[in-house]
Amino acid sequence: MPEPIKNQQHFQFYYILAAILVVLALQDYMVRAGGGEQVLPYSQFQDMLHDGKLGDLVVSPDHITGKIKTPAKGAPARFSTVRVDPALAQSFAADRVTFSGSPPPGWLSRAIGWILPLALFWGLWFFLSRRMATGMGGGMGMGGMMNLGRSRARVFAETDTKTGFADVAGADEAKEELMEVVEFLKEPQRYGRLGAHVPKGVLLVGPPGTGKTLLARAVAGESGVPFFSISGSEFVEMIVGVGASRVRDMFTQAREKAPAIIFIDEIDTLGGARNGPAMGGHDEKEQTLNQLLSEMDGFDPTSGLVIIGATNRPEVLDPALLRPGRFDRQVLVDRPDRKGRAEILQIYMDKVTLAPGIEPQAVAVLTPGFTGADLANLVNEAALVATRRNADAVTLPDFEAAIERLVAGLEKRNRLLSRHELEIVAHHEMGHAIAAMAMPDVDPVHKISIIPRGIAALGYTMQRPMEEHFLMSYDELVHRMVVLLSGRAAEQLIFQQVSTGASDDLVKTTEIARSMVVRFGMDP
Repeated sequence: MPEPIKNQQHFQFYYILAAILVVLALQDYMVRAGGGEQVLPYSQFQDMLHDGKLGDLVVSPDHITGKIKTPAKGAPARFSTVRVDPALAQSFAADRVTFSGSPPPGWLSRAIGWILPLALFWGLWFFLSRRMATGMGGGMGMGGMMNLGRSRARVFAETDTKTGFADVAGADEAKEELMEVVEFLKEPQRYGRLGAHVPKGVLLVGPPGTGKTLLARAVAGESGVPFFSISGSEFVEMIVGVGASRVRDMFTQAREKAPAIIFIDEIDTLGGARNGPAMGGHDEKEQTLNQLLSEMDGFDPTSGLVIIGATNRPEVLDPALLRPGRFDRQVLVDRPDRKGRAEILQIYMDKVTLAPGIEPQAVAVLTPGFTGADLANLVNEAALVATRRNADAVTLPDFEAAIERLVAGLEKRNRLLSRHELEIVAHHEMGHAIAAMAMPDVDPVHKISIIPRGIAALGYTMQRPMEEHFLMSYDELVHRMVVLLSGRAAEQLIFQQVSTGASDDLVKTTEIARSMVVRFGMDP
């Protein structure tokens, strides 16, 4: 039922209930007020009865009603009184005092006496259950137990997904792979003409920030179909069986809206390898994974339902998830090269005010290894740097300052070093620079700074790569280790001792040396 209609029905129900309660309350008040009868104290009733002024008496266990033979002018002709115990009435009459009985509580008072405690108890239970549900991830409020197994996938209609392949840059190969999925969703009959079908599942693999989620949204936007988006962690709950129920519910909803796309982000949370011993079917993650595998086997590939998964850890996925018939195709979404970075920068630079002459290619040269998310953050940081200095546009020095802030950390100008420490840092960084100039196949030095940055960096030497490196030889790795250790060597040469300033250099050098032996087999 659509939400506006449901809310309207709730409003009408509450309105009718309130009207009924008001009418019943007025009726109870009129009954208690006498309803056009004259209410007599019991002592007056006895006197009038003794004098013969009353007639047509109707006696009930609590009340006595009847007719006054000669009522006063303007007074009601009927009366009512509340009965009093005869023994007490005789005793009171002997003392010639006025007395009357107390009417029993009305039905409304009795109902409130029952309903109010129940309402308070229900309200307390509702409040505590909502608090517990919040701590456990939600879904346990009013009606939450009934909705516990429902899918939490966010559904975007075809009109909601505005992203297209024009908004994705730096991943041309991945876009070409996914374009086939788009064409199938648009024209499923064309692919079924010769008996072929599009892969059931497409797995996007790549480092964080490379645009896997953006590509999935672009596929939905280009194909114009509903887009179900959910994270793998939202399937797994403490209660066994909930995740499997959510998987079933999500696939049921997707089949009803087919053709559609199901996007599961961080699928490694849901589909991790089952390495341990079986736990008798009581493991929540295993049940959820088994249900996902069953659902992927159970739908017809020609129905127009495509599953797109994304992960940055494909090595931990269960092999059953990657076999043919499930995630048939794996699409690598890698870090962009220089050309890709320039295209990504162009998209984000169009959203800020740039100074004349700023080209994305110039910034792309300074950002090797940056992902799409890193570049978006870089453009935003450069705009913030220009805003802080009250500039009218973002310039290239603003981008350079933003790169330094992202790579080396925030400047700490208030960290005051002694003159001797400054000399150590200066000679240390100069050792890096001289070695970089002397070594072949090493990126040239771009900037040297002895201003502290980040958590522990007291200075840094920034190198600018002249070209992209996809392979590195033994000599190039050795030369890189020489540049890293040259700062420590300069300290030893000038001051005849070393300091703790080379700790990060030692960590990086050790990592390169270990990788050369263990990963690359370059043991000399």
